[in-house]
Amino acid sequence: MNLISWPRLFAVIKKEFMQMRRDKATFAMMIGIPLIQLILFGFAIDLNPKHLPAAVVMQQPNPIAQDILQRMEQSQYFKFIKKRTSLVEAKKMLHTNQVKFVVYFPPNFYRDAVKGLQPSILLLVDGSDPIAAGRPASVFNELSQIVGRDRFRFLSLPAENRVYKTVVLSAFNPEVNTAFHIVPGLMGVVLTMTMVVVTALAITREFERGTMELLLSTPLQPLEVMIGKILPYACVGYIQVSFILLLGRLLFHLPMHGSFILLFLMCFPFICANLAMGLTFSTLATNQLQAMQSAMFFFLPSILLSGFMFPFQGMPTWAQMIGNCLPLTHFLVIVRGIVLRGNGWAQIYPDLLYILAFMMVVMSIAYKRYRNTLD
Repeated sequence: MNLISWPRLFAVIKKEFMQMRRDKATFAMMIGIPLIQLILFGFAIDLNPKHLPAAVVMQQPNPIAQDILQRMEQSQYFKFIKKRTSLVEAKKMLHTNQVKFVVYFPPNFYRDAVKGLQPSILLLVDGSDPIAAGRPASVFNELSQIVGRDRFRFLSLPAENRVYKTVVLSAFNPEVNTAFHIVPGLMGVVLTMTMVVVTALAITREFERGTMELLLSTPLQPLEVMIGKILPYACVGYIQVSFILLLGRLLFHLPMHGSFILLFLMCFPFICANLAMGLTFSTLATNQLQAMQSAMFFFLPSILLSGFMFPFQGMPTWAQMIGNCLPLTHFLVIVRGIVLRGNGWAQIYPDLLYILAFMMVVMSIAYKRYRNTLD
């Protein structure tokens, strides 16, 4: 007795391939997600970002300092956007995320170097992103072993001595704790996953079960139905934010240098934007599987291109342009700025404008799509 009939087996296989071809959403999911991952991981993601913005504090230009700065730029890790500024202005630029590094040459640096006194050069690093700043800081230290000797042989120094010493300080994260970088970002990731995926699934489930028809028989307006459906998930989002902040404080001693009230206020437009995105996906899908697939196409680029997992500055220009269109990218800047830098309204409003613009566009689309669905 044959356990398997090959003609019947091939008939089943053929049927599955035909079914797969008819289900265009699933087929696109199987092809699209690996393709997106290949492109993003292969071209967009770089764990070793280059050309990071930096500022220089130096009273008077001198040959040794110019040689140091030139070699730092030649390493391709540093891009000096401000070569002559004050220490106060440089710290302000670091605080507002305009630069990632500040190079400080002390007064009389050249005179002390010529005398062999080994003056110290300070590199102030943006510690809120330790992954991006790690390698450039190492290069800065390594340069002190070679800078000056081949061009300034007139310096009367013993062979084993360096021309200068290096001091690296981490701003906003003195202990260079990676958890301080990741935990605030988790708020944005968890909110994106919950608000988009769960909302899309929950509303699509209502259509599948036929309970949405009960709403159609009531005098409710489409806007009332939409707000009533998504508002409970907004409350859940605030509970998640509170839970992450509490655990971050208890388990990782996460500091809070900014205002809790401001942080919670900034969460609202971000939550609304993601809820509207989930609502839009629910109107495009005919079942929960399609809703999940649609949400994944939004969630995956958000995780990879927002700067949560990989340094945003290390991505090519086209990837940064896509990332800037995602609300998570700007929310990460806001939340890390409030938690680690103590940023206020003046520092966060540019990123808030991006989120508000995204929220208004997506909510308009969601409202029109949802009204058409109810009609």
